[in-house]
Amino acid sequence: MRIFDPHIHMTSRTTDDYERMAAAGVRALVEPAFWLGQPRTNAGSFTDYFDALIGWEPFRAAQFGIRHHCTIGLNPKEANDPRCREVLGLLPRYLAKDGVVAVGELGYDSMTPEEDEVFAAQLAMAVAHELPALVHTPHRDKQRGTLRTLDVVKESGIAPGMVVVDHLNEVTVGSVAGSGCWMGFSIYPGTKMSPDRMAAVLREYGPERMLVNSAADWGRSDPLLTLATGQAMLAAGFTDDEVDRVLWRNPVEFYGQSGRLDLSPTDGQDAAFAGNSLARGGN
Repeated sequence: MRIFDPHIHMTSRTTDDYERMAAAGVRALVEPAFWLGQPRTNAGSFTDYFDALIGWEPFRAAQFGIRHHCTIGLNPKEANDPRCREVLGLLPRYLAKDGVVAVGELGYDSMTPEEDEVFAAQLAMAVAHELPALVHTPHRDKQRGTLRTLDVVKESGIAPGMVVVDHLNEVTVGSVAGSGCWMGFSIYPGTKMSPDRMAAVLREYGPERMLVNSAADWGRSDPLLTLATGQAMLAAGFTDDEVDRVLWRNPVEFYGQSGRLDLSPTDGQDAAFAGNSLARGGN
């Protein structure tokens, strides 16, 4: 089983996680820029963070045979902090970098006017840079936030196929399914989706335009829940090809629209996968 995790925050994880992920078949990932948990008070802290996403983390991942890509953006929560607004002026410099495969995470946290403004500005940047957009839907009032997200996407003029609306669930997926946007699901203990629930959604809606991620970060999370979802799919009667489509080919297709995906073997790949039974079972 080969796995591309399209949304995971490795800045918050240890090298042991990289090692476990490689052993489980994870060969590539995308790390979206996000809120680190502690409020940032100036644009300089974002610069240091973005530099780590395009430099340090790809190096760390490559040691375990994993290709690391990232998305760059001002996250919805900090879009409300006037001290962070200067970050919008920094984004174009980073959106031109190799390894940056989308703008994000952008979207909504509390659905404030400030979030509306920053969301629209970053969608315009995605259009200007011909990059996909990774959209975060709010944790509260999720259905209203998802519908509002779709309205803003439509107003922006970005092609729906260049947008993934993430953190969906059984309540919100139906609204996105007919929009032309991609549908993202975070398999995250306690607060989002479980592997079995995800398999049921896939049974109802099919594997087209579906992205499954672990969203592992500094909270209680598990970077191997992509593997667990693949196993739940097989137990539910999905074929190996359907699992490969959801866990590998779909994220490759979506982020491949950036023209910047690099899925060639890393120097550490042979060592990372040699002798591992899970890796030997993949393609």
